[in-house]
Amino acid sequence: MYARRTPVLLIVFVVAGCAGLVGALVGGAAVYSAVRSRLSAGSPAVDISPATEVIIPARDAGITPDSPQEESGDSALQLSTTDFQTTITRAVERTGPAVVTVVGVVRGQQSIFGRTMDTPVSGSGVIISDQGYILTNNYVVEGTSEVAVILADGDQLPAEVIGAEKYADLAVLKTDGDVPAVASIGDSESLEPGETVIAIGSPLGDFKNTVTVGVVSATGRMFDTGEGYEIEDLIQTDAAINSGNSGGPLVNLAGEVVGINTFVLRGSISGSAPAEGLGFAIPSNTAGMVARQIIENGFFARPYLGVRWLQITPQIAAAYRLPVQWGVYITQLDPDGPAAAAGLREGDFIINLGGIPLDGETSYINALFDYQPGDTIPVVVYRDGEQIETEV
Repeated sequence: MYARRTPVLLIVFVVAGCAGLVGALVGGAAVYSAVRSRLSAGSPAVDISPATEVIIPARDAGITPDSPQEESGDSALQLSTTDFQTTITRAVERTGPAVVTVVGVVRGQQSIFGRTMDTPVSGSGVIISDQGYILTNNYVVEGTSEVAVILADGDQLPAEVIGAEKYADLAVLKTDGDVPAVASIGDSESLEPGETVIAIGSPLGDFKNTVTVGVVSATGRMFDTGEGYEIEDLIQTDAAINSGNSGGPLVNLAGEVVGINTFVLRGSISGSAPAEGLGFAIPSNTAGMVARQIIENGFFARPYLGVRWLQITPQIAAAYRLPVQWGVYITQLDPDGPAAAAGLREGDFIINLGGIPLDGETSYINALFDYQPGDTIPVVVYRDGEQIETEV
């Protein structure tokens, strides 16, 4: 189980668009009790198994057109339930062999007191290419020195981390040799609340290829990480997800991957009330886009502004008597960065980025991530009692 500590301030140094964003993340006020087992496009260099047209026979969807329409009662109900279970079974049979358990080691740190012990980590993943590429969560492999995958049949293969994208919590691994199966990637945009979905993964690292079933509770959810950015457009599901499930697929009844499971909430953000059935997954459309870039380039390109900053909220503004309620305060500029070239200064408050107000609905990081390296966008800053607009 993974629970994040609540940071007090948030500072982020946005670095090169090609390598992502690097910096100190300090701040935020979101407290969450999250269990985590931890988007252009272009023709991909490898086949990431796009979704193929799948026609589910009527009997597999719980529809029996050859049965009398007037049939009712327990026998009709039983028949429908049986067919529904068969559909789930077939979806699992299609995707299950492509699900892997990801295991790794985080090396201990050396200090004056000696070297701390190595820490084993585990999670789940799904094979998305016959060339051995595997999609999982960034958190599963972050900081690892060794990574391996355990296939559905129990065979263990060494793997390497090709690239990762922290802000979407995704990573791509690669293993050599034959793979037992390749999962089909579905269209997450077509998901509707109430639709049946299946989570497959290895909870606690021990219960390999565990299958749980639930529904899409909602789509388009946002989650504040407490580190100055939100993970957007998440799929909420009540399918049971536990520590170790992270990185495993969320599957529809056609056996297509529609999400990558990432975390589950066990308690209220604002209190201690327990909660159940609050699992979240990264949409397959996002995951597929990130994976293609990582496979082609070894990284996912993020835009670069070149500032260190502090996040401003109404609470912080009130405590320090600041002139703005929302936005970010620039504490330092990269002298060769885009922000400096556009005339931004230390002490400026960025309050609007690309026409998007930085407020409780949109954070700085998420507004920035709407754009690509090389884009020119308007930026509004508050300086010395007035608003100044420029382009970056």
